[in-house]
Amino acid sequence: MGAAKTETLAALRAGDLAGATRLDLSGADLAEVPPEVFALADTLEVLDIGATGIRALPHDFSRLTRLKVVFASGAPFRALPEVLGDLPALGQVGFRGCGIETIPGEALSPALRWLTLTDNRIETLPDALGERPRLQKVMLAGNRLSALPESLGQASSLELLRIAANRFEALPGWLAQLPALAWLAWAGNPFDTATGAAAPPVAWNTLSLGRPLGRGASGDVFETAWNDRPAALKLFRGTMTSDGLPEREMAACLAAGEHPNLTGALGRIEGHPDGADGLLMPLLPESWRVMAGPPSAQSCSRDVYTPDQAFPLDTARRIARDVAAGAAHLHGRGLQHGDLYAHNVLWDGDMGAAVLSDFGAAAFLPAGEEGRWTPLDVRAFGLLLGELLDRVVDGEVPAALRALEAACVQPDGAARPSMAAVLSALS
Repeated sequence: MGAAKTETLAALRAGDLAGATRLDLSGADLAEVPPEVFALADTLEVLDIGATGIRALPHDFSRLTRLKVVFASGAPFRALPEVLGDLPALGQVGFRGCGIETIPGEALSPALRWLTLTDNRIETLPDALGERPRLQKVMLAGNRLSALPESLGQASSLELLRIAANRFEALPGWLAQLPALAWLAWAGNPFDTATGAAAPPVAWNTLSLGRPLGRGASGDVFETAWNDRPAALKLFRGTMTSDGLPEREMAACLAAGEHPNLTGALGRIEGHPDGADGLLMPLLPESWRVMAGPPSAQSCSRDVYTPDQAFPLDTARRIARDVAAGAAHLHGRGLQHGDLYAHNVLWDGDMGAAVLSDFGAAAFLPAGEEGRWTPLDVRAFGLLLGELLDRVVDGEVPAALRALEAACVQPDGAARPSMAAVLSALS
């Protein structure tokens, strides 16, 4: 246990945390929730007991009536605790990698918005999941699910769903009819058998690692060079991510090929001394930046922009056009992006040149069903377009752009334009 956690636990037991709204006990040497936590019942909103030895929550845990967020990832729970359903304000629940097998309907708070159960052993889900009116985000990658409760078809607020690396023999068709769904990941299920094009091999011993460029959910990115060409190298950590399996991310990235508006792959690494997988990608100029931050606990399914983020109209239009071009290319290659967000857009910070990145949630479209699922990416693009237009600073936004936004986000997926048509409208 780290010194900081030791100090936090000591301060809690000494009564020195009175009035605290957040309590992080993750990694602490604990077998049960410390009783001193209940002294914070009038103020505590966020509690993290992840990576502890806690296996169950006390029956009176419901005394923490102000709790909005509970994290317990890595703690050895076998069932989602039923007492969580008694917390009236609980909107975010994260029990990743716990070994959970059972999800009682009673464990789902009436205020539930964001449920993360990635990398567990769950085979079935309760009907109650679809009966939570505020439900926006459900992350279930890396479980043993072969079906979803049909009640989820009534989840009119559900916007993001991760069901990659499970046991589905087909995608439930009714998912495509959910009016708000925009981000869906399904790669790594039995029906997902496409492999895409073979990747040019890149020998590890021909590369040298330069400075680190970033760290994502599935791997780390470094600067390198290949055949005298500057490049970026992504080394995968080989673990389950919130979006799915790294090997399916690599397959999708390679199948996408090169495109000026995608951070696609140039080749796949062979001969890494530790057997690690890696992809060689084009290197963007050092001045390029991520357009926004990922969703927060408060925003749930919406990216977070800096308060001063603003765009000239021509810049916003260029960003939108470039992102649409990248997404249209993917759809033309039989791929869905699945995570079309501003935090996965890199841009030049000036004129609006942009690329769509991060294939962690990408997947091959089921044969014959392409038109059913691509409208989800279109809705995600429409939300992104709206965020851009809301931040335009030099005059009134043309009505045609607002009309395009409205067409992309309309509840009826079958009525949304194709990404190719969106690109044409922006060009």
